[in-house]
Amino acid sequence: MRTTFRQDPTGSPILDLRQAATKRAVDLPDLPELSDDARGMAIRTWRGRMVNEHISAQVWGALVGQLMRAALPPDVLSGVADAVCDELRHAELCAAVVQALGGTAVARLPPLEAVPMHPEVSPLEGALRNIISVGCMSETIAVSIIRAEQAELEGSALGSVLSSILADEVAHARLGWRVLGLCAPLLDDDTRERLSTYLIEAFAHQVAHELPKLPVLGVVAEDAAAAGVCDGGFARDVFFDTMETVIVPGLEKAHLAARPAWDAALARSASLLSA
Repeated sequence: MRTTFRQDPTGSPILDLRQAATKRAVDLPDLPELSDDARGMAIRTWRGRMVNEHISAQVWGALVGQLMRAALPPDVLSGVADAVCDELRHAELCAAVVQALGGTAVARLPPLEAVPMHPEVSPLEGALRNIISVGCMSETIAVSIIRAEQAELEGSALGSVLSSILADEVAHARLGWRVLGLCAPLLDDDTRERLSTYLIEAFAHQVAHELPKLPVLGVVAEDAAAAGVCDGGFARDVFFDTMETVIVPGLEKAHLAARPAWDAALARSASLLSA
C-alpha cells in the first residue's frame, strides 16, 4: 500500500497516512468488543485527532522563520523544529489507531488559517504573540485535556498511545512558557500594554477554536469510552479550568494584564458559550 499525495475534486488536500500507520502499527489486545456505533465514534475521534496533530505541525512549522527573524536562541529554534516532528509523529500514531479500529487513515484537510506574522510590531513582539497563543495557550490546554483522557485509559494500550503524545505536548507547553519567561524582562511598558491588549484576541480565538471541537455528548457508552471517546462537556470543563487556574495566572506572572483580557474575551464569546 502506497501513500498518495492528492486533492479532492474541490482542490482540498487529502491527508493519507495509511502507509505511516502501517509502519507504526498499534495493537489493541485489551480493547473490549465494540458496538457498531462505538466503533464509528472511536474511528471519527482518532481520525479527528490525526488531522488536528497534522495541523499543529503546520502551525509550529510556520513559527520557525518568524522566531529566527526575532533572533531567538538556537536551543529555542531547535525546540520548535522538534515540535514539528513530534506533531507529525502524533498524527501517525493516531492514524495507526484509526487503522487498528478498522477505519481508514485518510481525511480531507480543512483550510488552515495563516499564522499571523504581526508586521505592525517588532519581530520579537510578533514572535511572542504567537508563542503565547500556540505554546502558552494551545499546548497547555492540550496537556490538560490529554492528561485527563489518558487517566481514563491508564493501563490500556490506548492509554500508552496517549502517554506518548502527552510527554511531547508537555515539552511543547514548557517551551512556550520558557520563551515567555526569557523575553518578558526585555519588554518595556508600551510593549506589555500592546501584548495585554492582544491577549483579548488570543483568548477569544482559543474559545472559538476549541469549543466546536468539543461537542457535548452526555454519558458516553462504556465500550466507546474504552476506545478513547470522551464527552466534550468534560473536556470543556478542563479547558476553562486550565484557562482560569494555569494560563491566566501564568501570563499575569509575566506582568501581562491577562485577567481583564480573559474577562473581555469571555464577554466577546458569549454566543459560543451559550450554545
